[in-house]
Amino acid sequence: MLTTALVTTALVACTVAPPQPTALAEASFNGEAAVAKVVAAGGLESRELDVQPIRDPQVEDLRQQAAQLEKARKYPEAAAALDHALQLNANDPALLQERAEAALLLHRLDDAERFAQQAFDSSSKVGPLCRRNWTTIAQVRSAKLSGVNAAMKLAERQDHYDALVPQRTQLTASARQAEAQIATCTVAAPARY
Repeated sequence: MLTTALVTTALVACTVAPPQPTALAEASFNGEAAVAKVVAAGGLESRELDVQPIRDPQVEDLRQQAAQLEKARKYPEAAAALDHALQLNANDPALLQERAEAALLLHRLDDAERFAQQAFDSSSKVGPLCRRNWTTIAQVRSAKLSGVNAAMKLAERQDHYDALVPQRTQLTASARQAEAQIATCTVAAPARY
């Protein structure tokens, strides 16, 4: 009886935990490159509709402070400044998108996707901001897919590998869906007579 318990304990101790896709994705994620892609996607196309809200001066000051902190690579402080601004105006789509980009810089993928989705949901759903929203979401989903693929390569047991297959299938589809959404954001401005 004691021998069986020792063997069972030894087997449990030797069991390798499955690789964690999210941890692998966040560890290998390049936040600065991702944000550069997001910002590039938000470039204004010629003759495009772009809706801009009137800004609260206090919120604008915090946004500018966050931008300066980001340039100095003080990403946690930049995120804190944006969090403070969101306390003043929680539904500002541009502010939410900037917070999503700060989350990318901090390798907080789930937060980045959540903020980008909130920004899209509260925006006009067209123009440069829309493209930034969906590019952020696409970047996150692609990073998560890379994490799953890396976890599958590291899986030491077949059941660990098999458990990741549905996740890879879902992430592949959702990453493609996010990429397709980017194109729907560009809407020509109405003709002026």
